[in-house]
Amino acid sequence: MAEVTGKMVMDLRQQSGAGIMDCKKALVDADGDMEKASELLRERGIVKAVKKESRIAAEGAIGAYVEGGVGVLVEVNCETDFVARTDKFLAAVNTIAKTIASAKPADVDALLECTLEGDTVKNYLTNQTAVIGEKISVRRFAVYETAGKIETYIHMLGKVGVMVEASPFTEGEETLHDVALQIAAAKPSYVNKSEVTQDVLDKEKEIMVAQMQNDEKYANKPAEVLEKIVMGKMGKFYSDNCLLNQAFVKDDSQTVEQVIGKKFTVARFVRWETGEGLEKKTNDLNADIAEQVANMKK
Repeated sequence: MAEVTGKMVMDLRQQSGAGIMDCKKALVDADGDMEKASELLRERGIVKAVKKESRIAAEGAIGAYVEGGVGVLVEVNCETDFVARTDKFLAAVNTIAKTIASAKPADVDALLECTLEGDTVKNYLTNQTAVIGEKISVRRFAVYETAGKIETYIHMLGKVGVMVEASPFTEGEETLHDVALQIAAAKPSYVNKSEVTQDVLDKEKEIMVAQMQNDEKYANKPAEVLEKIVMGKMGKFYSDNCLLNQAFVKDDSQTVEQVIGKKFTVARFVRWETGEGLEKKTNDLNADIAEQVANMKK
């Protein structure tokens, strides 16, 4: 058997774009024959996977993982909703979440260089792209570390994901879970009033004043009356956008703050929806057929 050197592996990797471990295995199986190794990579779908990395991946799933005082929320994208619901894809999301919890990388770029299953996360994603058949990419993640308690909630196989930290936490696991459900359903932007910045408040007041100026019933109202109306509307803004001021979804006679009481303090939360803000893939039937025909000729 011919010796497979590090240079051979790197040359094949540069040529194919495949992962180091895939290149090494192909070279070993090809007895050091570079051309045959390239063919093996194509047969195994690895090179095709690299080509797919240029596609739009706006579907996917949000996954969560909690161990001890560390919690992770991560969004992993693919190309179609069908793949996003498969066991293989969801297993990959869970694997990546566990890796983030262990390595605690600073950002996605740092995550891609982390070790996973004897290789880098970047190469793991390329390999998963080959196995699953669509571009797989990590869009974003959040890591919480706390001496308190972390609760997560995943809705509709990862269409919506929530992570909330309670610190300090005295009691009330069920209530904390209800708070996670509240965040998923009511979509608050802040924990409480103090988090709302002055520029946001000024903008909201500006919009409210403009609305009243365009409404005939407010035309002859004195300025002090309009100011009181604006303040009343700001109360509605807080109850819509601040978690603790929201009406509790299970009992709207109470606010979330009243339900929590002294059990714990909500320190922070994150709520994501899969693919929000991303360009969605539009299917081009002719292009799909042409690609399939080209693949058949390989």
